[in-house]
Amino acid sequence: MSGVPVAVTGMGTVSGFGAGVERLWRGLRRGDSTIGEFARFDASRDRTRLASEVPPGAVEPPGKRESWADRFALVAAAEALAQAGLPAALDGVACGVFFGGSTGGMFEAEEFFRERILAVRPRTRIGRLVPQQVSAPADAVARRHRVTGPVETVASACCSATLALGRALEALRSGEVDLAIAGGSDSLCRLTFSGFNALRAVDTLPCRPFRAEREGMSIGEGAAVLVLERAEAAAARGARPIGWLAGAGASCDAHHMTAPDPAGDGISRAVTAALADAGVAAEAIDFVNAHGTGTVHNDAAEARMLARLFGERRVAVTSTKAIVGHLLGAAGALEAVATLLCLAAGELHPAPGAGTVSPELAVDLVTGGPRPLPGARRALSTNLAFGGANAACVLFHPEAV
Repeated sequence: MSGVPVAVTGMGTVSGFGAGVERLWRGLRRGDSTIGEFARFDASRDRTRLASEVPPGAVEPPGKRESWADRFALVAAAEALAQAGLPAALDGVACGVFFGGSTGGMFEAEEFFRERILAVRPRTRIGRLVPQQVSAPADAVARRHRVTGPVETVASACCSATLALGRALEALRSGEVDLAIAGGSDSLCRLTFSGFNALRAVDTLPCRPFRAEREGMSIGEGAAVLVLERAEAAAARGARPIGWLAGAGASCDAHHMTAPDPAGDGISRAVTAALADAGVAAEAIDFVNAHGTGTVHNDAAEARMLARLFGERRVAVTSTKAIVGHLLGAAGALEAVATLLCLAAGELHPAPGAGTVSPELAVDLVTGGPRPLPGARRALSTNLAFGGANAACVLFHPEAV
């Protein structure tokens, strides 16, 4: 059933702007970077002390057997279901949860061992490790909303949430489910923050995708959830689509554990597959929300893919990571939401960052303020990951179907 889009009827987010899609869009449109010094843990010994942290008080702190990633997922899912006009309890509905993740409750596990090793709280209960697994946010959403269908978590680094969207699309098209709660959630933790610092993959300034002076990424945290339904099911209950997930594709570079294929062949295959799945040609794409991490090699590989895909045609490009940082396993879900918001508004949010766009990359990056793009109907969102994983999805304006 490739070429059959599914309706997006609800969206919810938690980001460096706080909880809520409206807050996210206001911040994206202004180009206000949320990347700065953060308080979740001490990063004084790392190369950079910058990250995009969910503001204190924006989300209720996690309970005894919850993680921050769980809380982010629950808040985003509740917002998405409310916008979709669906009840909080979904038992009796053929619904599935499809999430992407990278670290799950790793921060809470780190705190547990820190307290045990340093004897800060030597009798801290082992039950605090319950939400450590990467599947915990999806499981929390399923429990809260009484989802009795499949609950799946994709863990493929920075492609995870986009791959989860593709899995949800497949499940809806095949009739496995009638409703899908799809997205991703991740929180800041020492493992990823210090790990990327050790790899020297982070920038000492807020990340600046596709800039000549770029030095690396900026880590972020948060969650994004999309409610997906088949068109006829949404129409039957009077739900109005706010966009469409039209196609998804994936590939592997089979090149290197951390470095992307420099020619961009791997991400090209994922994009080609996504376009074919959506039943559209590259000429139909109006703009691209690029992976755009700000790392030297990723940006170069992605720019080569874009040049190959569009040829001489100048297609506008933005990067949501320049504003909310890199949400790792949740990145693709939040970027899908941002892409749909741009389509609905008929304008692209800018990608802030210091320095000039690299002339070698020849990317038409939106900078400064929002760029009007009236009549935009179809967009591409891309993600690359460690291990050589690549994923892409094609999103449509609500009136494009």
